[in-house]
Amino acid sequence: MGSTSTIPSPHIVKAEGLPYFTPANNGGAARNAQDPSTPTLFRPLRIRDMVLKNRIMVAPMCMYSAESSPASPAVGALTDFHIAHLGHLASKGAGLVFIEATAVQPNGRISPNDSGLWQEGTDSEQFKGLRRVVDFAHSQGAKLGIQLAHAGRKASTVSPWLSAQQGQKSIRADESVGGWPSNVVGPSGGEEHQWSPGDIQYWPPRELSTAEVEEVVRAFARSAELSVKAGVDVIEIHAAHGYLVNEFMSPVTNHRTDKYGGSFENRVRIIREIAMATRAVIPSGMPLLLRISATEWLENDAIAAQRGSWDMESSVRLAKMLPELGIDLLDVSSGGNHKDQRIQPHTNYQIDLAGQLRKEIHAAGQKTLVGAVGFITEAENARRIVQGADEARSTEAMLSGEEPKADAVLMARQFLREPEWVLTAAKKLGVKVWLPLQFARGLL
Repeated sequence: MGSTSTIPSPHIVKAEGLPYFTPANNGGAARNAQDPSTPTLFRPLRIRDMVLKNRIMVAPMCMYSAESSPASPAVGALTDFHIAHLGHLASKGAGLVFIEATAVQPNGRISPNDSGLWQEGTDSEQFKGLRRVVDFAHSQGAKLGIQLAHAGRKASTVSPWLSAQQGQKSIRADESVGGWPSNVVGPSGGEEHQWSPGDIQYWPPRELSTAEVEEVVRAFARSAELSVKAGVDVIEIHAAHGYLVNEFMSPVTNHRTDKYGGSFENRVRIIREIAMATRAVIPSGMPLLLRISATEWLENDAIAAQRGSWDMESSVRLAKMLPELGIDLLDVSSGGNHKDQRIQPHTNYQIDLAGQLRKEIHAAGQKTLVGAVGFITEAENARRIVQGADEARSTEAMLSGEEPKADAVLMARQFLREPEWVLTAAKKLGVKVWLPLQFARGLL
């Protein structure tokens, strides 16, 4: 037989942690992040031991696509849909992709179809579903975060598209569709604390006992510990938008007389305890984030005059406590806790709130990072928000008068409209980035 010769194949690095082949990708990373012309948006961001390849984060977005039957072992577990949805965003260059609000207790879901992480052990369907999403995101060069949450009095509603089919904005979920109307909870209970903006009706909450609040704290820590075991890179505590932790923070929704109610210190006690319990079970180098509603937009409302409200002054006070709680980044949103809120949305309405809080944090000599979210759709706007936020360029930013409003941007719906936003933004801003290998021919 004649001799044969072979041509060596180009070296392709296979992504680790997957039982099938995909090349290890790192789309969205600047090819030369140290180039002075590279905008801060595409420069790495270090948070404790984690380094993001850029400052673009996919904010948590509820997909209402998990199993809803309480009898199913897969209830609340992430599915192939979530791998397709979140994995696609990871492959298209986002530095950090957040899994949607994930309930730490069964009654903490917004709807029966929400994600959850309350099943104990690493052999549960919830854990296995989470691990699969984490592994794929990592193979694409993205970091994966999880937002741990409890919906409080906003729980037990049906998926929004089911409500829309009935011509309504929201429909309460009863037991026939997997709901829990008798176990919707809040810091305070009764019909007066029912979340009912306009003609939308939710279930009246019952008041949590002190022991039950303490169990909620432990539930956050247990879910955080499971997240770490699944390989998650970042934990975010959801304390915004009128969900349970936010309800405790505000004197409008918290009428308690125990250690979790009354004074500012008592109302934020749940944040202190959740943060410290979570920090105790996650690695010291792992980032811990907190999302808040910086204001309830009730400053000139009658109820605020009567009881007070959560406002920017409250948020500044809380922000200065965060270093001692082990919080590394403050994710700044707003509203969602009272039907009479008066918001006039415009492009920078929440970005300005983030900028104010960042300025106060720095004036206090602290280094807590700040994330901005809301109406961020254009590359140039995102660039301006964080430009100069990296330490090496802070002096340049001060001299130019272009003080950054945040250290990172979080975007949600824009990624539903434009999954390749990171790559498109890089092109618009003249930044050369690495492309996902499978898509490179169509993106050049």
